[in-house]
Amino acid sequence: MAECVHCGQDCGKNPVIFDEKPFCCNGCSLVYQILSEKKLNQYYEMMPTPGIRLDQENSAGTRYAYLDQEEIGSKLLDFSDGGISRVKLFIPAIHCSSCIWLLENLHTLHPGIMHSHVNFVRKEVSITFRNGEISLRQLVELLHTIHYIPDISYKSDVKDTHQKANRRMIMKIGVAGFAFGNIMLLSFPDYLPGGEAIDLLMSSTFGYVSFLLALPVITYCSSDFFLSAFKSLRKKIINIDLPLSIGILALFLESSYEIFSGSGTGYMDSLAGLLFFMLIGRWYQNRTYQSLSFDRDYRSYFPIAVTMLRDGIEEFVQLQDVKTGDVILVRNGELIPVDSLMLEGEGSIDYSFVTGESIPVGKKSGDFVFAGGKQTGAAIKLQVVKEVAQSYLTQLWNEDRLGEHSDRDMQTVVNKVSHYFTIVILIIATSAFLYWSFIDLGKAVYVFASILIVACPCALALTIPFTFGNVMRIFGRNGFYIKNTGVIEHLTKADTVVFDKTGTLTHARTMNVTWEGEELSEYETRLIRSIARNSTHPLSVILSEWLPVSSLLTVENYREIAGMGIVGHVDNQLVMLGSRKFVAGNQLSDESRISSVYISIDNKLKGYFRLENSYRDGLEAVISGFSEFQQHLVSGDNDAERENLIKVFRSGDALHFNQSPVEKLEFVKSLKNQGRNVIMIGDGLNDAGALLKADIGITIADDIYHFSPACDAILKSSEFGRLHDFIDFSRLSLRVVYAGYSISFLYNIVGLTFAVQGLLSPVVAAILMPLSSISVVAFASLSVSLLAKGKRLTA
Repeated sequence: MAECVHCGQDCGKNPVIFDEKPFCCNGCSLVYQILSEKKLNQYYEMMPTPGIRLDQENSAGTRYAYLDQEEIGSKLLDFSDGGISRVKLFIPAIHCSSCIWLLENLHTLHPGIMHSHVNFVRKEVSITFRNGEISLRQLVELLHTIHYIPDISYKSDVKDTHQKANRRMIMKIGVAGFAFGNIMLLSFPDYLPGGEAIDLLMSSTFGYVSFLLALPVITYCSSDFFLSAFKSLRKKIINIDLPLSIGILALFLESSYEIFSGSGTGYMDSLAGLLFFMLIGRWYQNRTYQSLSFDRDYRSYFPIAVTMLRDGIEEFVQLQDVKTGDVILVRNGELIPVDSLMLEGEGSIDYSFVTGESIPVGKKSGDFVFAGGKQTGAAIKLQVVKEVAQSYLTQLWNEDRLGEHSDRDMQTVVNKVSHYFTIVILIIATSAFLYWSFIDLGKAVYVFASILIVACPCALALTIPFTFGNVMRIFGRNGFYIKNTGVIEHLTKADTVVFDKTGTLTHARTMNVTWEGEELSEYETRLIRSIARNSTHPLSVILSEWLPVSSLLTVENYREIAGMGIVGHVDNQLVMLGSRKFVAGNQLSDESRISSVYISIDNKLKGYFRLENSYRDGLEAVISGFSEFQQHLVSGDNDAERENLIKVFRSGDALHFNQSPVEKLEFVKSLKNQGRNVIMIGDGLNDAGALLKADIGITIADDIYHFSPACDAILKSSEFGRLHDFIDFSRLSLRVVYAGYSISFLYNIVGLTFAVQGLLSPVVAAILMPLSSISVVAFASLSVSLLAKGKRLTA
């Protein structure tokens, strides 16, 4: 019989033929046609028969008509503004790399779909689409057409989902434990001297009762193992549950044969015992994963603070302290952290962080503003209408649409090793079974089951997630917030570091400021302070805090030109603030080498502010800590600090001044073209492109906690002097990973040695299997904690 090219099922006597290929139904044939027309045939090349069969009676029809109702659709959408919407859907059918590839290429199936991102673990896909070109209903129907049917009723309440899963697991453990205890009592005579003298009728009765007690164990308790193995076989994949399932079945069938033939008492006690201990191991593994996930979701987030207005006074508060009804101030370039209503100002919201679309959406007083947007004009006042968990912002950060980093090579290798590991174990188990079958068939089944159960790549697969997961947790507790565990691997490979100067090597809030030029009136200082407070650039922040406190004036037509300055109309007067070239249109050849900010009011040059840099504490320690790295400094400022910085960097060739944002980007790109692994450290303002292009982009967060979506990590400014400690710690954690691999391989070698010789019972094997995972998790956690203490990091 021919197999369906799409889903792998039997096509029967009359297959549907398309393009000379057999399909089991018209639905599978239709999906194949759609993918072929859109040149998405790679879907079938990544994994054979990756698709899911759709029952014909479940066609979409009017099934999703209710999604046309605005009230229902709005509840499902995470975001909808400016003609662009974003929705997150739970799709149970996601099961392999082909699924991920196809769902992340939905934009090729319909031009209205902008992009999509799959969370494989949660089986969720986040889709951003233009609702003028494709409606939510049409989007869901498209997914239905290609056999990825969303579960619209799914509620992403992770806590409830975990509780239900844990409850089911505990029920299975309880049933297996009950059966194990009672079967052990019935099998007790077999383990005592003289047990063979027991009455034959009683022995048979004990065997039958053991068989009945084992039935719920084999049908209910082991169902997850069988189901997982069956699904993998349908997809022509070999996973770890396949050998476990074979071992369980072999023990059950051999024991049943011995009980009903009267040739022995079987191994029902071993069967119930191994399921009991294996389920405990799975429960522990799931609980540990959930704990690590919770730690990631709620404790290790990057810090975000907002400017709250209380009685006209600006005050920085943490995001978690923001409540519904609070009034916040959002400056140019700042992220809007909560769903809000516009109260004052002209909103020009860039939602590229949410949707990938960078065209700003205009907002006026009374308009609704979604969290995740970035204000690109003058400062605006917003009233909080919905408290948003940081999980939403961090999820957006993790999707990494802005930049494409390479896959985690180590995890890819581990996945391949785990795949072939299972095949090798099946070969070893089969060979041992054939050998022992010539000696003792019962013993052969015993050995066969022991080998399949004791050998497990789980410990190997757990090494990276738990080691790097703990490193990530420790980083967060010490003020270094990273996007995901893949950042750690990139940190270990880095060999070049590029620093920005202003706001990175220098304090963003403490500089000596003096005025050079004609005397400014009180009114003119109000004009300057009113426009300066709209910018998050370090020099603008310093000026707005240095100038006398006064009532602020409304700024209109505000613009900020990266690397140049800011301009806007304040009280109907044109005010410009920035470099001399930007403000005056020329640059003096003998211009002072001290950092300066020029001021122009109504096209009349008033003078400039002289700002003397104050370098961060621990700067020399940071630079010396990177002594093995190739070091560079790229700055948009002039070379006023060259002599001071030569003393720190010990080389003038590493210093690059008067660099525009584009030149910073090109500099990082040239380093990467030379094969360097680059860390870029900046403030996320004029160097966002360079941060994005580098292998690792790190921003320095001062008191205002300015967040740049372009970065891979955020370092609290108070921890700047320990930056090299974090990178050294990443490299040490890599040794823990290798040690974990060694423990896993050693465990399997020793376990297989005893199992092949028939010296290891399936029950002991079932106890050892979760112990291997527990030992690796414990080793990773303990080792990382001890190394953290050695680096004076809070664990």
